[in-house]
Amino acid sequence: MTETKKSFISKEKDFTKITDKNPSHILPEKLTLDSHLQFQCHPGVSCFTACCHNIKIVLTPYDILILRKRLGIPAHEFIMKYTEPTYLEKTDMPGVQIKLTEEKKACPFVTPEGCTVYSDRPSACRYYPVGMADFHEGGSNDAKEEKFFFIVKEPHCKGFEEPKHWTIGEWRADQGVDLRDEMNKEWLRLVMRRKSFGHQASLSEAAKRMFFMASTDLDSFRKFIFESSFLDTYEVDQETLDKIREDDIELMLFSFKYLANTLFGAEGLKIRDEKIKKKVEEIKKRQDEALKKAEQEYLELKAERERLKKEQEKRARELAAQKEAKG
Repeated sequence: MTETKKSFISKEKDFTKITDKNPSHILPEKLTLDSHLQFQCHPGVSCFTACCHNIKIVLTPYDILILRKRLGIPAHEFIMKYTEPTYLEKTDMPGVQIKLTEEKKACPFVTPEGCTVYSDRPSACRYYPVGMADFHEGGSNDAKEEKFFFIVKEPHCKGFEEPKHWTIGEWRADQGVDLRDEMNKEWLRLVMRRKSFGHQASLSEAAKRMFFMASTDLDSFRKFIFESSFLDTYEVDQETLDKIREDDIELMLFSFKYLANTLFGAEGLKIRDEKIKKKVEEIKKRQDEALKKAEQEYLELKAERERLKKEQEKRARELAAQKEAKG
């Protein structure tokens, strides 16, 4: 066994011991883009790739899109081979996380030499060790937004002992985080909005299936738009249709708008007037049918009461006649 492999296995065991306790390790300090950070990760750091083991890496729709294109496989194949189901941010919204290898509990894309998909690595990997909190009140685009940052400092990580100094902004720029923020923003707001409801409401199974499909499999979502009754129901301008037919990123952003509309009633998609009219007519028809049924049931009940009343009166007369005959 080479020294590199021995070191890799040793680091893996040390990391497993530390993370078994699963602490958050978040430093209690709100940071800005100008705040200071001393950190660097590179192959020379003694803990290199240790953080790629025994870890939960939840994938955003953009992560899935970029990784499956990197690997040159369809979305459904990527989901089946490299991920496993999870729930997002303590909600009932279904998502996926990286499926760790059974033997080493490692990310399937990590080797002793580093990440094999580094330039296309997931958002969670890019953010580390700088976390971000994004509070967006009200859910609308013009709502007040508050954003700040924090440091996750785990005991196993030796990157904090490296001499490299950055501002938070410089670190994020180096990691290519700004693009990820933009791509993930509306999807994360969906998750946070659902989380804010707590256990007061739950998603229907149909809503969960739709959220999962739109979040993980854009190929299926595109078929849903163009090969179902979707376009008979919603008004979508031709320019948007042309974009989402060919451009996966445009389709992904459109899926966020659709989910916000169907799950939370957000504006952005308009149902066709004829569909609304038809729906109103269907509701009125059901109401009329229910009213007729109620009227029929009332008449039947009234008739039954009259029948019972007559039977009781007849029985009373018979009893009176019998009593008179005996007397």
